[in-house]
Amino acid sequence: MAEIPEHLLKRAEEAKARAGAESEGEPVPNEATETKVPEELLDRTKAAGDRDTTLATKESGTQVEPPQLPAPTGSGPAGHTQRLLTVVKSGSIQDVKLKPVDKVHVWPHLLVVEFVAALAITAFSTVFSIFVNAPLLELANFNQTPNPSKAPWYFLGLQELLTMFHPMVAGVTIPGLALFLLILAPYIDRNPSNKPEDRKFAISLMTIHLMFWAVLVMIGSFFRGPGFNFIFPWADGLFFEL
Repeated sequence: MAEIPEHLLKRAEEAKARAGAESEGEPVPNEATETKVPEELLDRTKAAGDRDTTLATKESGTQVEPPQLPAPTGSGPAGHTQRLLTVVKSGSIQDVKLKPVDKVHVWPHLLVVEFVAALAITAFSTVFSIFVNAPLLELANFNQTPNPSKAPWYFLGLQELLTMFHPMVAGVTIPGLALFLLILAPYIDRNPSNKPEDRKFAISLMTIHLMFWAVLVMIGSFFRGPGFNFIFPWADGLFFEL
């Protein structure tokens, strides 16, 4: 329920008291009639009436008595002294500023930060490559194939899948389904929250993807020996180089 302003309640009580006094025949003081009109306004009204009378006398040649204007009062129609601003709530006529939202424009805020980060990483890589040599091996001997022959570490997951499935399944089907599922993830999980407890689907999907790929890379790196056979690195040695 909307709250009624205190001044309206006060005026309502005064109106009830005035109505009761009128019914009993007692004189009722009226705030509007007691309102004093400034002398400046009274003099201005009188001067305007005299000016109109003088103009009318010059045009017609007859003496015209100045009209008797009623004294201005502070009351409105039917003696009401209530103004509009006393009824309308202040919040409805005031300008409402836009509420701040948790949004940042892509340009220039995000792209500038990413561009500066890319420059910093590029500069660091350049300086690092000047002082630290890459771990290159000796020249390859085309008459001798290394055993085991392993792909780079970031492809060892695929090489490990080739030992378990058909090349079409290991090289196309499984990676394609994984990428397609990652592409659909933002459309399946539309929760805008950043809290981990509210994003269980997204976190579970990414965790499974990373753990699946990490396990395959670790097996191919440390548990595969000559002939790409399964070994234990603490028993047969480590067959892995960067």
